[in-house]
Amino acid sequence: MSKICTRCLLKDFSREQYEKIVVEGIRALPAEDLVSEEIESVRLGYCRQCDKINQGTCLACGCFVEIRAATKKGRCPYKKW
Repeated sequence: MSKICTRCLLKDFSREQYEKIVVEGIRALPAEDLVSEEIESVRLGYCRQCDKINQGTCLACGCFVEIRAATKKGRCPYKKW
């Protein structure tokens, strides 16, 4: 995966670039560090309803919510999941 510009904003990325970052970010993780698709889906359901999400980023912690929701160590900063 190519390095992401640390000073860029999400609005500087196209939708394709953003999706590539998320998909490749998850693929780069070891399978044993990932939750099932069912658990990931439930977690993202909470994220979609949260008012602290903006363009796929959690305003509370700054993470890409899709990546956080896919990992076993991922935690919601508001303890919703």
